[in-house]
Amino acid sequence: MAYSTKATTKGGRNGRAILDNGGLALAMGLPKEMGGAGEGHNPEQLFALGWSACFGQAVLALAKKHDLDGQAAEVGCNVTIDKDEVSFALKAELTLRIPGADKDKVKALLEDAHKICPYSRATRNNVPVTLSVL
Repeated sequence: MAYSTKATTKGGRNGRAILDNGGLALAMGLPKEMGGAGEGHNPEQLFALGWSACFGQAVLALAKKHDLDGQAAEVGCNVTIDKDEVSFALKAELTLRIPGADKDKVKALLEDAHKICPYSRATRNNVPVTLSVL
């Protein structure tokens, strides 16, 4: 095992989430769009933060192969939750921008990073993902 972490939440989407090591604790809040007050954080925000950081590391690992500057890369992750025929479902958009870089090279890097990023692998064939070069 390379790494493991654990979080505990009380109160669901309107509760409090804390990492068991005490390094991060957040007030959670149901978004206004879902009938809440919109105060606090929500799971989709945290998922977007984690996925964008993880994906950024995949970009850094592969950038040299594509003759691109991974340090200049900006990764975006937009996570959407919406009702589906069962309950609620997620979809995501991953964006990659490398200022001044050839768009075709950036697109190839984006697609390769999507193959190796652990978040991308975990959601594959379950969460619809759009890949976009900015």
